[in-house]
This record gives sequence, C-alpha cells and structure tokens, in this order.
Amino acid sequence: MKNRLKVVLDTNILLVSISSRSEHHWIYEKLLAKEYDLFITNEILIEYEEIISQKYDLQIARDVIKALLILPNVFKISIYYRWNLIREDIDDNKFVDCAINSNAHLLVTNDKHFQILEEIDFPKVKVTNIKGFAEQLKMIQQN
Repeated sequence: MKNRLKVVLDTNILLVSISSRSEHHWIYEKLLAKEYDLFITNEILIEYEEIISQKYDLQIARDVIKALLILPNVFKISIYYRWNLIREDIDDNKFVDCAINSNAHLLVTNDKHFQILEEIDFPKVKVTNIKGFAEQLKMIQQN
C-alpha cells in the first residue's frame, strides 16, 4: 500500500477547495479520491460547518461535513492536551493540536498566524501553503 500524507487542513484551505470552479478544487477532489489522509476534531468540524455555511449555505456545509464523516481516509481524533502555541489567534490552536496529536506530516494553511510555528522547536509542526501541499503530495505519489 502506498504511503499517504497525513494532513490537517485549515478552514481557509477547505473553503477554497469545495467549489468545482475553484483553481484549488483539486484538494477536495484528491481527498474524495483518498489520495491523502485528513485529520479532524469535533472543534474543527464545527468551524468547517460554520464558515462553509457563511460562504455558501447550510446545506452545502452539511453535505461537506457528511462526506468528511464517511470517508475512510478522514480520521476524527480527540485532543487530550492543548499546546496553545499560537498566541495571536488562539482559535487557530485547534488545528495545531490536531496536527500534533495525529502526528500529521503537514498543516496546510494560508493564515499568517501559523508562521510562529517555524520558530518553535518542540513540538515540531510542519506548516505549508497550497503550493507546498501540492509539491509534497506529488513527491509522495511518485515514490
């Protein structure tokens, strides 16, 4: 079996990947095609639903959440320790904690608040943007 990337997607990344008209729709398509593993928590699901329903509508948000809950490559985890590594926007810590607890390879985001993680040696969280995610995914799939 091929190795797959273990990923946490910030809400801004999932949001821009849902629409088939988006240049980033490949992220959602590759998730549906089980080309990488996604890790989520209850807190992340709640935020996904809230933000997607604001951008699109509640039905689309619920459909996306249902898809996430039934996909075999989406793993819901529980957080038992909160690291609180991001001070500027503490709400972003739910993604960091998920990445740490799931031992994710990447946390994908366009949010500048996550840049502080580059300065933290422990626990190490690798943060990348959409372009970096595409490159990592391509490298894994070539091996």
